[in-house]
Amino acid sequence: MFSHNHASNLLLLKNGDLLCAWFGGSREGKADISILCARLKKGAEQWDAPVVVTDNPERSEQNPILFQHPHGELWLLYTAQEGIFQETATVQLRRSLDDGNTWSEEETLFDTPGSFVRNPPVVLENGTILLPAYYCLKSAAGFLEDDHSVVKRSTDGGKTWEEHEIPSSNGMVHMSLVKLSSGKLRGFFRSRFSDNIYTTASVDEGITWEAPVKTHLPNNNASIQAVATKDGRLLMVYNHVNAAMKPPKENRPPWFDREDMDAVKTGKETAIKSIWGVVRTPLILAKSTNEGLQWETVDIIMDDQDYEEKGIYPEFSYPSVMIDHQGTIHVSFTYYRRHIRHVAYSAEKTS
Repeated sequence: MFSHNHASNLLLLKNGDLLCAWFGGSREGKADISILCARLKKGAEQWDAPVVVTDNPERSEQNPILFQHPHGELWLLYTAQEGIFQETATVQLRRSLDDGNTWSEEETLFDTPGSFVRNPPVVLENGTILLPAYYCLKSAAGFLEDDHSVVKRSTDGGKTWEEHEIPSSNGMVHMSLVKLSSGKLRGFFRSRFSDNIYTTASVDEGITWEAPVKTHLPNNNASIQAVATKDGRLLMVYNHVNAAMKPPKENRPPWFDREDMDAVKTGKETAIKSIWGVVRTPLILAKSTNEGLQWETVDIIMDDQDYEEKGIYPEFSYPSVMIDHQGTIHVSFTYYRRHIRHVAYSAEKTS
């Protein structure tokens, strides 16, 4: 439907259907970027054709999240920004009462400029909703690196929200939040510095958080996602590469128009701390049996190490991972920005 597709998120509905939302258009940061949603009906082998569910002609709509509210309605959260300027973003919300077949009018959930989301909320046993979020702030170098993370917390079903900062989270974004079998909450971060995946934890239902620390997993300044299994294991999908392993040829995101990137430069290139353009391959499924302290590879989902010979930028990125009622592990991810790909694993694969 669109030439550029990115940033998918999966959701399993109560009726067994699987939904996938992502953004698509001519190129990231363009005003024609909209949110799409596709459905894999229970028992079906092929996805239904995607449907465009947002289409603001003046803003680039990105990073959709599908969320089944405890009260039953379906939420679609996403960001909306002016072109490439993520510091202008707000977080928007649409609601559905019929499992995503129709949607309400758009409303603004968080209006502070620079507000961003990527990974799904977590609902605690007492009904508290925790939504990982972060702020995109323009740095001295002109582009993203002074970002920091927060957790939005609601005890009234999302009518009102408190904000709790993640201390020392400069450059740590896209927190993927999981509930551990011990009752603790653990989060995993993308790093703007293209070094490692970082982790934090909370023992008081998301009110206070530990300062993020490095895990042994590399990160290439690309999104990750984790999920907990019923028996207490953790699964994560991520790119096993960083800037030290594969230094980028140029420190700028290759998925933006060069003219758009030039528009955010300030001439202070020596101030740049974030690292961009590290290849986004391979894409790995990993598991942890000790609450995320150590990880082992389950499978290489996608890999392309011949990209230089082909003259293309390899990108298998921005994964989403979820587990259905039968224990099947579903993964969706960006495939060369051409389309969104879906793969599934049996429960035995990760045991």
